[in-house]
Amino acid sequence: MSKQSKAGETASRRDFLKLASTSVPAAAAAVALAPDAAEAATTDAAGEGLRDTAHTRAYLDSARF
Repeated sequence: MSKQSKAGETASRRDFLKLASTSVPAAAAAVALAPDAAEAATTDAAGEGLRDTAHTRAYLDSARF
């Protein structure tokens, strides 16, 4: 390998490390400052299993052999 290409690799590694060292704290700050998490939707206990809808009927019709 020539010295020039080796120097180019070193510069790109340095740039990557600089970017990584600044993006991690920024991501942590974004998570810390984010609004409260959304609440999960409630589900009906009686509604367990496959629901009979037009979408599920179309899928089952297309899956038949």
